[in-house]
Amino acid sequence: MLETTNLKKVFKDKIAVNDVNLYLNEGESIGLLGPNGAGKSTMISMMSTLIKPTSGDITFDGKSVVKNPNVIRKVLGVVPQEIAVYLELTAYENLKFFGKVYGLTGKKLEEKIKEVLDIVGLTERQNDVVKNFSGGMMRRLNIAIALLHDPKIVFMDEPTVGIDPQSRNYMIDMVRKLNEEKGTTVLYTSHYMEEVERLCDRIYIMDHGKIIATGTKEELTSILSSEESIFIELERPYPQFASELEKLEDILNVSITETGIKLIVPKNSRLLSHIFHLAEKLDVQIINLNVHVPTLEDVFLHLTGRTLRD
Repeated sequence: MLETTNLKKVFKDKIAVNDVNLYLNEGESIGLLGPNGAGKSTMISMMSTLIKPTSGDITFDGKSVVKNPNVIRKVLGVVPQEIAVYLELTAYENLKFFGKVYGLTGKKLEEKIKEVLDIVGLTERQNDVVKNFSGGMMRRLNIAIALLHDPKIVFMDEPTVGIDPQSRNYMIDMVRKLNEEKGTTVLYTSHYMEEVERLCDRIYIMDHGKIIATGTKEELTSILSSEESIFIELERPYPQFASELEKLEDILNVSITETGIKLIVPKNSRLLSHIFHLAEKLDVQIINLNVHVPTLEDVFLHLTGRTLRD
């Protein structure tokens, strides 16, 4: 349905996207993961015709989007990272304005406004001025605007940034219904791994402008099938402890979290005795230690060397 071929974007002397190949099949929900600066938003900007690639091509149903942007614009909805609504207007007025931009008028426009308000759960607040909305409600309105013209594809660039967990769960369920019940193709980026795990059929992992891995959740976690993850919860931060752990030969990755240290190690490596010995030597207070099968977050960390929120 939609495919990029050797897509590249250079800003002055910086390569933001470097020969990326990806595809979206009709009706799929695709995750695009990467730490900050990986090139995700640049990818979405090119695929939605906001900026032109330096080289490469984007095709929709076999037709070049680069040569003819209108090929995709009529069937594409974009939910940007930044909230893009008029704060002084009501939710209804925002939808009416953007509906007219899409070319909707009269009864058809009123029907679509009613439909999308229902989808995003804002029917009872449609006549309220948007500046009085919570962050979550504004983001839901952003999604409603993107759905007004019945798009075949929707790009969602971190649509849940800065909202409370309850609003996030509502929006995730809403996107899943959109994909499963209406068959809308979704490209979804997020800094929350659990969102991508819940929503996406396939996942692309991007870093430094390149796609470094792709597959289903199961296919990606199999990358670390011969490894296991150890999480060490600490009384307080111990930078020297992390530095010394990195020197141990069998430890593949060390990352510092808010509450401790996460390690990726070979299965059955028998490193626990070394870890406890080192902790005792450095007078490190370990509160808890857990060993588990690597998660998608662990795979991401292993491939990029950074957490999703870095």
